[in-house]
Amino acid sequence: LAVSVCGCCGALRPRYKRLVDNIFPEDPEDGLVKANMEKLTFYALSAPEKLDRIGAYLSERLSRDVARHRYGYVCIAMEALDQLLMACHCQSINLFVESFLKMVRKLLEADKPNLQILGTNSFVKFANIEEDTPSYHRSYDFFVSRFSEMCHSSYEDPDIRTKIRMAGIKGLQGVVRKTVNDELQANIWDPQHMDKIVPSLLFNLQQGEGTESRSPSPLQASEREKEKESPAELTERCFRELLGRAAYGNIKNAVTPVLTHLDNHSLWESKTFAVRCFKIIMYSIQSQHSHLVIQQLLSHLDANSKNSATVRAGIVEVLLEAAAIAASGSVGPTVLEVFNTLLRQLRLSVDYELTGSYDSCGNIGSKIIKEHEERQLQEAVIKTIGSFANTLPTYQRSEVMLFIMGKIPVPGMHPVLASEKSGLEGNRMIQVMLLKSLLQVTTGFQTTNMLTALPSSFLDPLLAFTLMEDAEIRLLVLEILVSLIDRHDNWPKFTSISIISDIAVLKLKVDKCSRQDNLFMKKHAQQLYRHIFLACKEESSSQPHFEALYALLALLSIELANEEVVVDLIRLALALQDLALANEETLPIYNRCAIHALSASYLNLICQLTTVPAFCQHVQEVIEMRQKEVPFLLPEDVFIESPRIPKTLEKLEGHVLFLQSKITEVLGGSGYNTDRLATPYVPLPTDEDRLSKRKSIGETISLQVEVESRNSPEKEERTPAEEITFETLKNAIVDSVGMEEQERERRRQVVEKFQKAPFEEIAAHCGARATLLQSKLNQIFEITIRPPPSPSGTITAGYGQTQSRSVPVYEMKFPDLCVY
Repeated sequence: LAVSVCGCCGALRPRYKRLVDNIFPEDPEDGLVKANMEKLTFYALSAPEKLDRIGAYLSERLSRDVARHRYGYVCIAMEALDQLLMACHCQSINLFVESFLKMVRKLLEADKPNLQILGTNSFVKFANIEEDTPSYHRSYDFFVSRFSEMCHSSYEDPDIRTKIRMAGIKGLQGVVRKTVNDELQANIWDPQHMDKIVPSLLFNLQQGEGTESRSPSPLQASEREKEKESPAELTERCFRELLGRAAYGNIKNAVTPVLTHLDNHSLWESKTFAVRCFKIIMYSIQSQHSHLVIQQLLSHLDANSKNSATVRAGIVEVLLEAAAIAASGSVGPTVLEVFNTLLRQLRLSVDYELTGSYDSCGNIGSKIIKEHEERQLQEAVIKTIGSFANTLPTYQRSEVMLFIMGKIPVPGMHPVLASEKSGLEGNRMIQVMLLKSLLQVTTGFQTTNMLTALPSSFLDPLLAFTLMEDAEIRLLVLEILVSLIDRHDNWPKFTSISIISDIAVLKLKVDKCSRQDNLFMKKHAQQLYRHIFLACKEESSSQPHFEALYALLALLSIELANEEVVVDLIRLALALQDLALANEETLPIYNRCAIHALSASYLNLICQLTTVPAFCQHVQEVIEMRQKEVPFLLPEDVFIESPRIPKTLEKLEGHVLFLQSKITEVLGGSGYNTDRLATPYVPLPTDEDRLSKRKSIGETISLQVEVESRNSPEKEERTPAEEITFETLKNAIVDSVGMEEQERERRRQVVEKFQKAPFEEIAAHCGARATLLQSKLNQIFEITIRPPPSPSGTITAGYGQTQSRSVPVYEMKFPDLCVY
C-alpha cells in the first residue's frame, strides 16, 4: 500500500520537477543524464514561463546537496544550470538568472576550494552571455567582495592557493565584462568597487614579480600548461582590459586606488613595480586620456610634498616614464601647470636640503632629511622636465622656456627669491636648478624663426646671468645659448678649442642665413657680442667657460651670420685680443692666455668660413709665429689638464698678434665694409652691468630706486623712446617684397609724369608743395613766438628754459566750470 501511495504521489508532481529529478543519476559518478537533460531543455524552451520554477527547484536541490556534502550532485546541478542558461534567451530569463546567481553565491560561500572554483567558472560563463532583456535590480556587490577576497587567498597548499587566486581574478574579470557596458547595472567604476578590484589585481601582479624568476615544479608546470597563464599574466591581462574599457570620466576612479596601493605598501621607493604599473596604465588607456593620468600623478606628487625624498623621487620617476610613453602633446591643456608643479617641487627640495626640515615649525622632527637623497630628487625632477618638454611642439616649448625664465630670480628684474628659511644660498641654488631645467628644455629645440621663438622678454634676463659672479650660473647660461642657436647639431664638433687646419674634416652642416635670422641678429646681435665680451672679463672663468664661448662664437658664425655679422664677429675677436693685452681688469695670467687662445682659434675658424685667401694667410702666419715663440697663446698649451703658461706675460710684439689694419685691408679687397672693420669694437656700459653684480636683495632694490630716480620726469632730458605698438612689430617682421614693388611703381609714375606732363601742370604741382611747406613753417613759428597762455603765468619750453607769459592772468577768461 505504501509503495502504491508513493507511486501515486510521484505521478501527481509537476512535470518540470519530474524532468529535473530525472537528470540526476543514482550514482553521481555517472554524471549528468544527457538524454533527460535534452528533454528538460526542450521543455524549458517550449514553456519559458516554467523556467523560473525550474531554476528555483534546481537551486533548492543544490542547497540541499551542499548542506549534505553531496558534491557530485552539486556539480551535476551546476552543469544543468549552465546548459539551460546557454540555451534559453527568453524574456523570463531574469528570474532564472536570480536563481542561478543565488546558487553561485551559495558555492562561493562554501569552505571547499573546489566549490568556490566551480561557482566562479559558472559565473564566468554567465558573464560572457549577452542578455536580451535588461535587469533593473540585480546587484553584484557580493561578487566583487568575494572575488576580491579570493584574490588574496592564503590557503596552505600553494597549488590550491594559486587556483583560488586565479578563480578570483577571472571572477573580477567577469564582473567587469558583465557590468561595464550596461548603464542599467551597478556602476562598477564607483570608488567602493574600484577600491576592491584594483588592489586585488595589483596584489597578484606584485606577487608575480617575485615568483616569475623561479623554476616551477613539475606539478605547477603541468597546471600551467592547462591554464596557459600564470596568475601574474592573467592579472595583467585583466588589468589591461579594465583600463581599456575606462571612459574619460572613469580614469580618475581607476588610477586613484593604484596610487593608494603604492602608498600603503611603500612601493614608490623601489620604483620598479610603480613604473611597471603605470606603463600598463599608459599603454592600456585610450591615448587621448593620457594627460589625465599625468595630472593625477602631479597632484599626488603635491600631496606627498612633505614625504621623504625617495618617495617623491619614485613618483617623479614614474612621471618620467609616463611622459615618455604619452604621445606628442598629450600633457593636455594645462601644459604650464605641469611645469609649475615640477618647479615647485624643485624649490621645496632646495628648501628642505638647506633647512633640514619639512616644516618651518619643526613639527616633523622625527624625519631626517638626507642631502644626497634630495640631490637625487632634484636631478630626477630636472630630467623629467626635459622629458615633458620633448613631447611638446615648438610653440609650446617656447612658452615653457618663458615660463621657467619667469620663475628664475633675476637680479634687478624679477627677484622671486627663495623662502626666508633658505636665505641667499637657497636663492642661488634655485637659480642653478632652474637654469639646469631650462637647459633640459632647450636641448634639441629647433625653430625656423628665432625672432618669435626667443623674444626679448626671454633673452634679456637670460643674458643678464652672464654678468653674474657665480661661475656655475654663467656656464649654464652659455650652454643654454649654444643649445638654442645650434639648429643643425654642430655643437659636438666645437666642444673643445683647437686650431683646425682644415674645417672640411668637421663636416659642418651650413644653411644659408634666412631673412628671419637676419632680423634676429639685427635686433639682438650687439647685445650678444657685448655679453660675450664681458663674460671673457670675468676672473672666475675657467676652461669650460672658454670652451662654451668658443662654441657660441662658432655657432653664431655658422647658423646666423651674414656679411655684417661676420665683420662684427671679427671685430669682437680682435677686441678680445686687445682686452688680454691691455689687462685693465687685472685678469690672471691664465685668463689672459686663454683669451688670446680663444681669439686665435676663432679667427682661424672664421677665416676659413669666409674663404678669403689673404685673410687665411695672415691668420696662419700669426699662428705659426706663436707656435715658434709664444705657444702659451694657443689652445694646445692653455686648454689642457696642466696648462703650460708663464708666470708673467711680457709685452707682445706685433708679429704674434692679429692686426686690425691688415685684416681690414685684406677683407676690404673682397668687398667687406672697411669703415666698420677699421672701427675697434667697444661695448657700451649699461645699468645692467651694475644690477647683475648684486647679490643681496637690499642692494638690488637700492639700485632700482637709484635708476628710477635718475629717470624721473624732473631730470628727464632725453626724448622719450618710440612707442612700440602691434603695427610697429608687424611692420618690422612683414615681408618687404610688396613694399619694394610699391616704391618701384611710385617712382615709375613720378618719372613718367615729369616726362609726359605739360610744364604748367608740373609748375603748379611744385608750387602747391612749396605753399604747403610754407604754411607748416608759419604754424611752427607762430607756436614758437607766441606760445599759448598758461594759468601759472609762465610756460616751460624745451630743455628747461622759461618764457614770460603773453597774456596776464587777470585778463584770462576761464570756463564757467573752472570758476567757483
